[in-house]
Amino acid sequence: MKPIHVIGGGLAGCEAAFAAASAGVPVVLHEMRPERSTAAHRTGRLAELVCSNSFRSDDAETNAVGVLHREMRRLGSLIMRAADAHQVPAGGALAVDRDGFAAAVEAAILAQPLIELERGEIVGLPPEDWGPTVIATGPLTSPALAEAILAATGERSLAFFDAIAPIVHYDSIDFDVAWRQSRYDKAGPGGDAEAYVNCPMNREQYDAFIDALLAAEKTEFREFEGTPYFDGCLPIEVMAERGRETLRHGPMKPVGLTNAHEPGVKACAVVQLRQDNALGTLFNMVGFQTKLKYGEQARIFRMIPGLQNAEFARLGGLHRNTFLNSPRLLDGKLRLKARPQLRFAGQITGCEGYVESAAIGLLVGRLTAAEVLGETLDPPPPTTALGALVSHITGGHLETIEAGPRSFQPMNVNFGLFPPIATPERNEARRLRGPERGAARKRALSARAREDMESWAATGGGQLD
Repeated sequence: MKPIHVIGGGLAGCEAAFAAASAGVPVVLHEMRPERSTAAHRTGRLAELVCSNSFRSDDAETNAVGVLHREMRRLGSLIMRAADAHQVPAGGALAVDRDGFAAAVEAAILAQPLIELERGEIVGLPPEDWGPTVIATGPLTSPALAEAILAATGERSLAFFDAIAPIVHYDSIDFDVAWRQSRYDKAGPGGDAEAYVNCPMNREQYDAFIDALLAAEKTEFREFEGTPYFDGCLPIEVMAERGRETLRHGPMKPVGLTNAHEPGVKACAVVQLRQDNALGTLFNMVGFQTKLKYGEQARIFRMIPGLQNAEFARLGGLHRNTFLNSPRLLDGKLRLKARPQLRFAGQITGCEGYVESAAIGLLVGRLTAAEVLGETLDPPPPTTALGALVSHITGGHLETIEAGPRSFQPMNVNFGLFPPIATPERNEARRLRGPERGAARKRALSARAREDMESWAATGGGQLD
């Protein structure tokens, strides 16, 4: 049996390789690092997390990404198994020790007898005699391969900017000012209601901070003029430019927190830091992705009460992500229409986020393995989180779609991608008002997704061995 080739050793590529091998098909996994690195990676390890260490909400009842977590666990996801084994406290979110997580994924890949790992860059489209191939090179696809893909598709590059938040040494935080607490004291999967470090600001401090952000020197990217930011990961200075109150209603919102040092005083804004490694020695600044110059970052972030003596293990940065115009280029099973033996997985398809990328990798691995084995396997229905994500990427049931850079943009999984419910549960939700109505709708969508995913898995999708 000829092997499936998977290009890219990130989350999507590792998930695809593991899924195909677990289905009984040999795999050659190609990873260019450490021979050739990228602007964002720091190691040669498989499944290195280059941005946040959070897999976001683990709430499978009222949060779409939590539903996707649940579905991936049901399907035997390698990425979720490693994340669960290396989680760190993060309130209601699933966050991981990034080094332990990557080491676990790499160990599982190396231990799988049907996977052969080859280090080295693939500089063009794979040769025809490779047969079925998965391209999961992510948003940081090497220039040579990206140019080959674009030449094969006849498309111009679609791109956006993605940003990285700074990481602070825990022992440099001043706990005479800061305190430990999760928002609304929610313990979450990590089991710790004091998962976050909170740094409060009064109105005067907040206004001075905003003034400093607006006046700061920023990294310029004239080469990429006109390239948009991904709205789910905006640099904080860009958010500040959209309005002085934007940050305190976004990543710096003070709700659900009680200052342990001044219980009766309500903060104007709060900066939160989340544990970044298992030892608890490093904490990342939540929502503080930035393109400020390094010197400006250190100066301005030390204006935050509690971080006046902060030592930074890593400062923030910005990198360019590339993705395909997938509704035009890919079919419903994520094959390149112009060359069907090529499938794409992960962020390059136009999904955004660790979990979403890995989920598409898992599905593409199963789809490709089924094809090699002569089996018929369709993606799960769009009523599931995974199926809804595939529908977004491929244009769903539409036979013809004129999607272009303005109409197709990367997106995280969300309940807005799910078909609406036309059942008594929806009628019941309509009788409710405010937040209760929204929560009831989400619970109904989650319940339907659970049932439909179970049906798909039991009749074809299955769980990996």
